[in-house]
Amino acid sequence: MFHNAARRALNSTVTSLRSVLVTRDALAELLIRHGVQPSAQRLAVAEYVLATGAHPSADKVFAEVRSRIPMISRATVYNTLNLLVRKGLLRQLVLAEGKVVFDPHMAPHHHFVDEITGEIRDIPWEALEVRKIEALKGVKVHEYQVVLRGTATRGR
Repeated sequence: MFHNAARRALNSTVTSLRSVLVTRDALAELLIRHGVQPSAQRLAVAEYVLATGAHPSADKVFAEVRSRIPMISRATVYNTLNLLVRKGLLRQLVLAEGKVVFDPHMAPHHHFVDEITGEIRDIPWEALEVRKIEALKGVKVHEYQVVLRGTATRGR
């Protein structure tokens, strides 16, 4: 599925994005390296969505970015999110029927959805063991993840 070295490198990149205060220049450079022209609006969307630890919906991204850039349009936010997905900087997930969210964590991992709060948490890849994928007949799996649903305990 995924090579360990590639997984570690991707995890390192994601960790760097989250832990370092991303400057506009560094973010613009990242977008350029991925073939995205860094307009002010795209930078604002990327700045929020790539640094968040949450799994925001497009509407949440729009609200957050609009609080900083009041004149940004919903279409610009949606188009930018879709562009970031196409360029491999963001993953689009459908974890509940009719609910699309975006995940900046591109390294392999699983998810837990709290059925009471709706909160989505990342579960480390190594925390779960999925076996015998290669033995499935009639399908060629290129990617998989486990989505756990339940309620969170207080101790997290």
